[in-house]
Amino acid sequence: MIDLRRLHVLRAVAHYGTVTAAARALHFTPSAASQQIRQLARDLGVDLLEPQGRGVRLTTAAESLLTHADAIQARWEEAERDLRAEEGAPAGPLQVIGFPVAVSVLLAPLAARLRDRHPRLAVRIREAVVPESFDLLFEGEADLAVVEATPQNPSMADARFDQRPLLDDPFDLVVPDGHPLAARESVHLGEAARETWIAPVPESPCRLQVMSACGAAGFAPDVVHHAHDWDVTAHLVAHGLGVALIPRLAHLTPHLPITRLPCADRPHRKLLTCTRRGAHRRPAVAAALAELRDLASAVVT
Repeated sequence: MIDLRRLHVLRAVAHYGTVTAAARALHFTPSAASQQIRQLARDLGVDLLEPQGRGVRLTTAAESLLTHADAIQARWEEAERDLRAEEGAPAGPLQVIGFPVAVSVLLAPLAARLRDRHPRLAVRIREAVVPESFDLLFEGEADLAVVEATPQNPSMADARFDQRPLLDDPFDLVVPDGHPLAARESVHLGEAARETWIAPVPESPCRLQVMSACGAAGFAPDVVHHAHDWDVTAHLVAHGLGVALIPRLAHLTPHLPITRLPCADRPHRKLLTCTRRGAHRRPAVAAALAELRDLASAVVT
């Protein structure tokens, strides 16, 4: 009989990449996590880890076992769904997470709606960057996340997660009032090729999206200033320090002397919902997903 707790340690090693990182996430010591995997290997009669440089890597047997482990986790989520379905209306705690714009525009109104429609459901919101969101879902610390689609995310085929498109958030070109383009109803992004630019900081998920949009328009932007927060970016634009691409959902300080221009090229970022595989059918999660889809249909024009 496989000890599912030991199997979870192996899943954590695969998720985080090292025994040390997995142990930290599970609140184990590295030696305790290693011992759990060694015992699992003895129970199964196969090697699960093998040396690689100063670290270890999963063996072929471990990779095969993980396929079944992910399926077991999904079935466990379905079992919880079936048990809770007998209780009637969605109830209990529901932890939802997302990056700042998602929290402001989607998750805050989601929590208010669920509070009014399902009073036995206790929604808890946590702001989290995209990589952290997948970790929290994996660890069971979150039930539902709204994330940006990035190349660094787990693939859509990843058996641990259920990722689904939610909405496309267009980028607008933001220029100072009085700029030659400000009087236009829309622009082609290439018309700003010779401008000074303000771009997201390199670690921002939107950095690659902004640079790719400019590349698709035929130019590499002359980036002089960098910002993490969209409102900070807007203030830099307002002072005439450059132009920027800012997502339409980003809330900016009112009355700044700036103009937001739709781009005919329609650069955009994709927002996804993400749950653990099998969890999207649980009554509480299903109710939240339905409300999110309704909210998403109304927020972008």
